[in-house]
This record gives sequence, structure tokens and C-alpha cells, in this order.
Amino acid sequence: MKVQRILFASAGVTLSIAALIGFQITAASDLCAAEPNQPKKPAAQTSQSKMSFKDDVLPILVGRCISCHQPNAQGTQASGLDLTNYASIMKGGKFGPMVIPGDPESSNFMVLLDWRASPEMRMPMGKKQLSSCDRNAIRSWIREGAKDN
Repeated sequence: MKVQRILFASAGVTLSIAALIGFQITAASDLCAAEPNQPKKPAAQTSQSKMSFKDDVLPILVGRCISCHQPNAQGTQASGLDLTNYASIMKGGKFGPMVIPGDPESSNFMVLLDWRASPEMRMPMGKKQLSSCDRNAIRSWIREGAKDN
């Protein structure tokens, strides 16, 4: 318990000193780089950013998920979940809906991607976890209502 107090105190002092000398503490989501081919969003748009299924979410799914979750693929046969288009994602799979618009933390999609499920259910199965940037993009899209935009 004493060690824990010392660690918390040390962390607080370190953050205070960093603030005094002008270090900027950056949130992990701010470190996610935009795709090299895409223009950076204007600052006014960034704070009220609207996530796009087509531009922000689908490219992640294409790169990391669709090889298993497309018609007749192993993941789709096992779960009934096809991730190739908006309608099929919103339909869900054999085990129910995957996305609860507005509630990413209760959405089964995020439970699987955040690895809050049992190891045999973590996605992508048998591969490296999606980056926090990719997961946060999907999380933001769900939080914003999981719209087909």
C-alpha cells in the first residue's frame, strides 16, 4: 500500500513538473496518423469530427477482417457475421447484433475487438489485435450512431 502511494505521488509530481516546463501531454487518439493519401481534416472539423463508415471504418475492416468475414469464408460460416457491407454488419450474426448505435462499450463488436471476450473469441482470431487507433475509430463511429455514411 505504501509503495502504491509513493508511485501515485511520483506520477503526480512528474506530471506537474512536465506541465510547468511546457511539455504537452497528448492523448493516444491524437497520435493516430491520418492515412498518407488523405488530406488532414481542418481543425474546426476535427473537434466535431463525424466518423464515416465508408471512409473511416470500412477500410479497417477490409484490411483486417473481411478475409474471414465475407460470404462463405470461415469466420462468416462460424459466426454468421459478414463484414463486407453496412447492412450485414448491422444485421449481426448467429449470436445477435454486433453494433448498438450510440453505445460502443455494450456493442459486441467492440467487446471482441478490445479483447474483452474469452481468448477463443478475440478478433481478429489468431492475429495481432487491431491498433488502438483503429479500434478507437470504430468506437467513435458507433458512439456517433453507427450511421451508413
